Amino acid sequence: MTPSGRRLPFAYRLAVWIVRPLLMALTKQDWRGWEHLPATGGFVVAPNHVSHLDPFAFAHFMYDSGHSPYFLGKESVFRVPIVGAIVRGAKQIPVYRNTGHAAEAFRAAVAAVEEGKCVGVYPEGTLTRDPDLWPMVGKTGAARIALTTRCPVVPVAQWGPQEILAPYSKKLRLFPRKTMHILAGPPVDLSDLYGRPLDSVVLREATARIMAAITGLLEELRGEPAPPERFDSRKHGLPETGNFHKKGHRR
Repeated sequence: MTPSGRRLPFAYRLAVWIVRPLLMALTKQDWRGWEHLPATGGFVVAPNHVSHLDPFAFAHFMYDSGHSPYFLGKESVFRVPIVGAIVRGAKQIPVYRNTGHAAEAFRAAVAAVEEGKCVGVYPEGTLTRDPDLWPMVGKTGAARIALTTRCPVVPVAQWGPQEILAPYSKKLRLFPRKTMHILAGPPVDLSDLYGRPLDSVVLREATARIMAAITGLLEELRGEPAPPERFDSRKHGLPETGNFHKKGHRR
């Protein structure tokens, strides 16, 4: 059941039944900041992205807090045999990158927030390409949803999943058990931007605030300062999504 009393889809409950015991057995948890998650109503939660494994750690954190997240995820995952059927049945939200269908994900996310759901959005849009795995320059999706619905947007930092599965690696390192450090912070204040046209200036400002909040939380988890300038894939000539190592690009 969700905090609103809404029953979760069967596929969602099945995924929890399968995955949660594995995560409890294979990882340790250092979870903080649940008090910052809204008790009622829909909201956006925005984590950093350091590993293909971190959606599982993040979902575990959110589910055990009493909030069942609905993710915006790349559409290709929805076509993977078995996994695709589960995520479709769990009512997750496909993102059609760089296509005429891209706006559908935004509309679905807004509808989910208005229904009182917790919508998870990775504002970087892909795994970080920063050499030291700090958050990159963000995309505007999370900000656009939050400003359209005027819902809270909660920043979250996570550190630890990359020790099990490094970015774009296929090698799992399960033992010794790794700790999933996850910290939620207070909602990012965007109230002064409400009512303004959602132009590039407003969206960039809101996104910069969200990324600054996530970065500050990650500094707390890692116990060290982030670089003064966030990594920007465009400035480094990298594609915005996908495994850039396969495309012959270098950092």
